[in-house]
Amino acid sequence: MSDNWIVANLENAFATWNDKMAEVWSLVTTSPQDFKGGAIWNIVTGINGTLQAVGYGLLVLFFAMSIFKSTASFRDFQRPEYALKHFIRFVAAKLAITYAMDLMTTTYTIFGGIAAQVAGGLGGISGAAVTLPTAIATAVDDTGFWASIPLWLVTILGSLFITIMAFIMIMTVYGRFFRIYMYTALAPVPLSSFAGEGTSQMGKTFVKSYVGVCMEGAVIVLACIIFSAFASASTPTLDTDITTVTMIWKYIGEVIFNMLVLVGLIKGADRLVKEMLGT
Repeated sequence: MSDNWIVANLENAFATWNDKMAEVWSLVTTSPQDFKGGAIWNIVTGINGTLQAVGYGLLVLFFAMSIFKSTASFRDFQRPEYALKHFIRFVAAKLAITYAMDLMTTTYTIFGGIAAQVAGGLGGISGAAVTLPTAIATAVDDTGFWASIPLWLVTILGSLFITIMAFIMIMTVYGRFFRIYMYTALAPVPLSSFAGEGTSQMGKTFVKSYVGVCMEGAVIVLACIIFSAFASASTPTLDTDITTVTMIWKYIGEVIFNMLVLVGLIKGADRLVKEMLGT
């Protein structure tokens, strides 16, 4: 770490960005069962098991609502295919509630495998790391006290913006993890809606939404890899013939633009998945 405050401030901001990038990569390749040692998963499992009783109660309610809504007379049940259709729907919903945890974990494992394949097939994110060029550090060290005053303002604003973007990025990825936990914990309730023909749309929407959240992991991995290639191919150029303030301002602006590309891709991952799934 440099003894110069301006250089050290930029290096700290870049270090924060690099740490959050590494944390994002770690999160999207970690299963919910292993996250934070599995402590949160144990709580989610307990809530899921508790809500199974609620799911069974709603199962009967939705099944009864479906029968009374679609049947004007019990004579319809004299038709074997009609009664069989309702029976199969009831059994399927019952199994979905009973094995809700297995269904959720299997779905996540499938899409987690897709994210792992993308990550393994295209490499890592080593190109996404940001480091301060030696030319800028040297130029700042050679700047006098009075001339360095404008640099303080430039570096403070740039460092603040970079730090904010880093935390927005990591909060978005953490938000996806917590949504997975919420979907898994509450799964028995919306899955019970499959027992009724009129209420099954609720269950279909829930399943599609959960699949979308799981797929976001693959989109985020791909976004990180695209950003890595983009950042490597568009390294900010340094013009040592201009003033130090202008050179640093231009460099920070180009770096922030590159970072905004990744933050925008990660923030838009849910919208992209919704468009892909037609939700």
